[in-house]
Amino acid sequence: MSEEREFTPRELDRIIEMAWEDRTTFESIAFQFDLKEQEVISLMRREMKPSSFKMWRERVQGRDTKHAAKRNFEKGTFKSSRQKHISQNKISKR
Repeated sequence: MSEEREFTPRELDRIIEMAWEDRTTFESIAFQFDLKEQEVISLMRREMKPSSFKMWRERVQGRDTKHAAKRNFEKGTFKSSRQKHISQNKISKR
């Protein structure tokens, strides 16, 4: 990173949380916090314990859901056909 940005503790927590989420893309983080993928990686390296960072990198590397262009769905979340339907705050049976 050429320029270190200062984030509040709350913003740092949110960036780290978004980076850990499988379905939150790096593009979403860039849109919300103006951080490129490489900057997110540097931030994660700086803010996490080495073992946690290593675990995160292994998890994220090659994961299609972290990149909008590689996703096999356009918007929203995947919903299994076997997922129960929710109606009026009650889970309905099949």
